[in-house]
Amino acid sequence: MPQTQRYRFAGHIAGAGTASGVRLVLGSWVHSPFGPFADVMIERADGTRVLIAPTETVAEFVAATYVFDEVRVEPVHVQVTGRRRHSRWRVSAGSLHWKFTVGARPPVGYVLRAVPPVLGRTRAWAGVTDRVARIVMPGVRTLGTAGNGRVEWYAAHDLHRLHASWAQWEGVDLGALAPGGPPPPIGVGSGPRPPPGAP
Repeated sequence: MPQTQRYRFAGHIAGAGTASGVRLVLGSWVHSPFGPFADVMIERADGTRVLIAPTETVAEFVAATYVFDEVRVEPVHVQVTGRRRHSRWRVSAGSLHWKFTVGARPPVGYVLRAVPPVLGRTRAWAGVTDRVARIVMPGVRTLGTAGNGRVEWYAAHDLHRLHASWAQWEGVDLGALAPGGPPPPIGVGSGPRPPPGAP
């Protein structure tokens, strides 16, 4: 039986809904099989999905894992100031300019912080957290299948809400931070919908 090839990515994922109906997801990877990089998924209000990736290699890998209507190879730059809560992120990806501020850690974040990393990275633990996430954070999945028969799992070690977000894409202001809606059909899950009144 051929040995299964594993790809490990370590970094951060941020997702935001906007008043315009456009949704944004950033993957900022410190370690990956392709070295450090960042990529962005943009879902338009009509449901069409655009991937912006920094290289052809990254674009091909991500597009073979998730479903997109358009793939663009353009420079993606991420600048972070501060640490964790209150850190400020600036993202430039082609014609997308996105700024957001990280906010408070909800109770689930404290639970994740308490899990030993060795356990938290396992597929078995992802199966446990997946069942909990379906109930506690509708729309979030931590274990599932991706494109080309790949199995994917997330080992989240922390969780923060976004305190503020501003984005402009193709010269259009996308409006204020808004609930993300149902998960975009690009992979195994999405960002959690905030409870009513939450920042």
